[in-house]
Amino acid sequence: MSRLGNLGARLYRGEVGYDFIRNRKIWYGVSILITITAIIGVAVGGLRMGIEFQGGAVFTTDTKAKISTAQATDVATEASGHLAIVQELGNGGLRIQITEVDTAKANEIKETLSDELGIPADEINADLVGPSWGEQIANKAWTGLAVFMVLVVIYLAIAFEWRMAVAALIALIHDITITVGVYALVGFEVTPGTVIGLLTILGYSLYDTVVVFDSLKEGQKDITKQTRFTYSEIANRSINSTLVRSINTTVVALLPVAGLLFIGGGVFGAGMLNDISLSLFVGLAAGAYSSIFIATPLVADLKERDPQMKALKKRVLAKRAAAAAKGESPEDETPVEPREGAATAGTAGTAGSTIGRPRSHGRTPGKR
Repeated sequence: MSRLGNLGARLYRGEVGYDFIRNRKIWYGVSILITITAIIGVAVGGLRMGIEFQGGAVFTTDTKAKISTAQATDVATEASGHLAIVQELGNGGLRIQITEVDTAKANEIKETLSDELGIPADEINADLVGPSWGEQIANKAWTGLAVFMVLVVIYLAIAFEWRMAVAALIALIHDITITVGVYALVGFEVTPGTVIGLLTILGYSLYDTVVVFDSLKEGQKDITKQTRFTYSEIANRSINSTLVRSINTTVVALLPVAGLLFIGGGVFGAGMLNDISLSLFVGLAAGAYSSIFIATPLVADLKERDPQMKALKKRVLAKRAAAAAKGESPEDETPVEPREGAATAGTAGTAGSTIGRPRSHGRTPGKR
């Protein structure tokens, strides 16, 4: 078995682990800092909306121009009075995109481009996009996002519980905010492809979150009938037991997206790939982060306020204190029987173990 596979097996069995729940305030602080930066980026720099949302004209030609892409950008910008976006097509032609252009202005720009590019006007295709169409697209995108969020909350509340639904919703909003903020900070254009990417990453983020929640649901079965672990400790074991799986799925998903973003968009200059690949790349990374460091710790925080969980924590701590006073280990109690495939409180090890440090095997800490 590989070292990673061996680590994953030990994490699953509870022999080692990282205390995500105990250090949750650190991750909350990191998330708040990143989110504030993203919001400031949107508020100060704003989003560079694509032509589909603002309206304008798109000029395309199949014939190779006599001037470079940079020169074409200067010509189109000067002719229109607006910043032009010029992309070189695979056949050597150009795609020139200019926002806020009406029909009369588009014809004037087309003539100017014909002269400067050295291409007959009838070989330059001009397509106009009205701002009302872009507004409809934006409204449909917001509607789709709202419907998705409502369905997610309803499903998680039914399949799990309302606390998990609230935590998942906060994690999804966290992922969207960070992704939108990155777009504002790097100045990438927001297009329908961006919206598609945002909706896609919500599914990935939700998948990772549900995997941890499912493990937690199994682990908390008959939780009040034992006094070995608190709810937060069981939640921490659930994160650790699915940690390697979450990392593997995220890396596998990020690799092809990174190819689209850095190779397709960066090396080969296929700028249109950037629209969807950036949202996917940032969203996938943010989704994996929020599933591990935000969603489950939030559930633990909310659950620990429940009177039953407060009473359980009090009993667990009292038993540990009594065992420590007698020089005994509190691990001697018969554990809760786990359901098949679940990483529960009944598995070996303690919730507070750290990676690389094996469990104590029933000895009192500090004694041999």
